[in-house]
Parts: sequence; structure tokens; C-alpha cells
Amino acid sequence: MIEERFEPFLRQLRHDIQGPLPGQEAQLRMAPRPRAGADFGNAPRGDARRGGVLALLYTSGNRIFLPLILRPTYMGVHSGQVGFPGGGYDELDTDLTATALRECYEEIGVHPSEVTVLGHLTPLYVFASNYIVHPTVAWVDYRPNFRPDPYEVAEMIEAPLLALLDPANWRTETWDLRGRIAEVPYYAIASQTIWGATAMMLSEFLALSALRHVPGRDDASGQ
Repeated sequence: MIEERFEPFLRQLRHDIQGPLPGQEAQLRMAPRPRAGADFGNAPRGDARRGGVLALLYTSGNRIFLPLILRPTYMGVHSGQVGFPGGGYDELDTDLTATALRECYEEIGVHPSEVTVLGHLTPLYVFASNYIVHPTVAWVDYRPNFRPDPYEVAEMIEAPLLALLDPANWRTETWDLRGRIAEVPYYAIASQTIWGATAMMLSEFLALSALRHVPGRDDASGQ
């Protein structure tokens, strides 16, 4: 049962996700400048793969959280980065929402039966991995019994939604990205740096009008 204090927020969030969405304009606020691959344009390549990620909101102690995962170090473009639970489409998946739910279960142990799907954000083409990523937004009325897979998750970050909304946690640094100097916006949460595609998808989510009315936003910073 949804706590009464969360009902107006959740109702508005459902409405917002039905569209029109903030879209690419909101995504690009957290894109590296110049964005890696920008000289190839934003159109996906013909061989682009499809993937799904899950932005899973849950409640705990009168606050709303969002689980993110720190990926292990491996031979890949997203090695050691923070992201949503998610991965590539499998032919057994009915759609990309099923992909996101399956990957969330495999990576952090939240079963699809626990989850209420609210809707979807704007797909994002990630040039570095050649994936078109489809974000699904979902809700759980309690803190799940997380069981991170140690093979796929180096650390799980339970990010307070209020902390993500706090401008004090929005930073920009100059980085060398694959040989190119870029200004990189990121969210600094729980001693982690959330940047790139994940930050861009978060930026669109945080631009929804419901996020201006998160319970507790007026009396807490989320820290």
C-alpha cells in the first residue's frame, strides 16, 4: 500500500511520464562537451544494439531512493562506471521493459513481481557502446531485499532522490575522454561520480515536473 505522503508525487509522476517528455534537451544538460562521438552525429549506426535499464524508485524511512550500481573493472567501455541496473536485449525478452526488469533481477535481486512499471523515458543512443538504451521508470513501496550479483556489481549505491536534486551535488570537471579534452558534468553521490549516459538519463528524469514536489524537498537536502 502506498503511503499517503507519496501518493500526490506518484500520481504526478505517472502523468508526466505519459508525455510529452523533456527529451533530448534535458539529456544534453549532462552530456560531456564535446560529447564523445559528436563528430559522427547523434543518429545511431545501422548495427546499433538495443538495451534496457531500470530507474527503480523505492521508499525507505520516509524518503525515496534510486538504486544504482558500480560496475566492476573489465575490458569494456563502461568498466568501473556507475549506472542503472540494465543490459542488452535478449531474444527471450518480450520487449525492452522485460529486458530492464530481467537485468534488475539478475544484477540486484529485485524480482519483477515486486515492481510497478510507471512508464518510459526518451531512448538514448550511446555512441561508445553502440547501444540504443531504453529507460524504464518503476516503483516499489518498500526497500527491497537487495542481493547484488558480485560478478556484475562491485558496489550498489542507494542514492537519495533528494540528493540527486540538490544542486550542490551537480559538478563539472575537465577530463581527457579517449584523447579528447571535454567538460564533463556529473552528479557526486555517495562518493561516486555519475556521468555520461546515466547522468543524461537522470537529467531527463529529474526534469519532470513531479520532481519539483518530492516529499521532503522543502525541508531536507538529501544528504
